Amino acid sequence: MPTLLSVNLNAVAMLRNRRDLPWPSVTALGRIAMTAGAHGLTVHPRPDERHIRFTDLPQIRALIDTEFPGAEFNIEGYPSDEFLDLVDTVHPEQVTLVPDDPSQPTSDHGFDFKAEGEWLKPIVARLKRQGARVSIFADPDPDQMDAAVATGCDRIELYTGPYGATFADPAAARIELGKLGETADRAMALGLGVNAGHDLTVDNLPALVARIPNLAEVSIGHGLTADALEFGMAQTVRRFRKACGQAL
Repeated sequence: MPTLLSVNLNAVAMLRNRRDLPWPSVTALGRIAMTAGAHGLTVHPRPDERHIRFTDLPQIRALIDTEFPGAEFNIEGYPSDEFLDLVDTVHPEQVTLVPDDPSQPTSDHGFDFKAEGEWLKPIVARLKRQGARVSIFADPDPDQMDAAVATGCDRIELYTGPYGATFADPAAARIELGKLGETADRAMALGLGVNAGHDLTVDNLPALVARIPNLAEVSIGHGLTADALEFGMAQTVRRFRKACGQAL
């Protein structure tokens, strides 16, 4: 199966929040993305609401339910009590847990499953009782995958930031791609699904998908939104879908 694309709307929301105005509309851009074939929408509501606002969540949920019932809503976040309560009210198809400190500008590392696995277990169980698929942000480290499985999660999401940072260095890109591939191989051998996200682009996606042919999903925000300024959201989604190996 080709890798599916979830469009992260955080950068759209951040642009909107520069003014006390309703545009660009998060839901309108989400509608365009899914009409163009995106499998779903991703948001990361942080406590300070610096991009996605809590009030955006029911609107995105309603958009998917009423117009795109086959699509998925993926909510990312640090599993605080407030975040878990928020997820309770929105019922996303997938929850992606990330080890973010509220002061971080963006996600920049995965969980240490060996150190934090026992803490994650009841959180994963709670989310799965609500019917969500649970994915957990992971660094490219095969040695962490046994502990990841022990949390009970369904998938990991490979943190691809270091890979994305090698855009001007092909040799370094090959090294980072190797780490991602080895981690995905180990995770899949243990029965985990594998997602990926962070600094993925039309240029670096094909090599990632070729190395991890069973990659389930990528969630992409910054690079996709940047391209949308040049090509428009619909055409950009089609470009990223093609880079994921999807037939258009």
